[in-house]
Amino acid sequence: MGTFMGGSAPAMARQVCDGYTLLSMTSLKRLSVEQMQQLEFEMDKNLRLARGTQPDLNDQPALQERNRRIFRIEGQLRVLRHTAQQKKMGRL
Repeated sequence: MGTFMGGSAPAMARQVCDGYTLLSMTSLKRLSVEQMQQLEFEMDKNLRLARGTQPDLNDQPALQERNRRIFRIEGQLRVLRHTAQQKKMGRL
């Protein structure tokens, strides 16, 4: 059983959502399925928070940053869910 990058699931989720850390099957291989579920929960929380912030519609840079953040989180969640599914099936 590995440990989270950054020390805890919320810290790792924050790093991933801010774009400092990229998830891959290799980097997630050392985590257990329970740890992956915990990380998924924290990332979902960050995704809801990002979707909940509504910048002014005239502020294009803020809108672009919000959309980039949402896109980045959704992509990393896809990687996380796929890796967790592979691990559950015993393929990793």
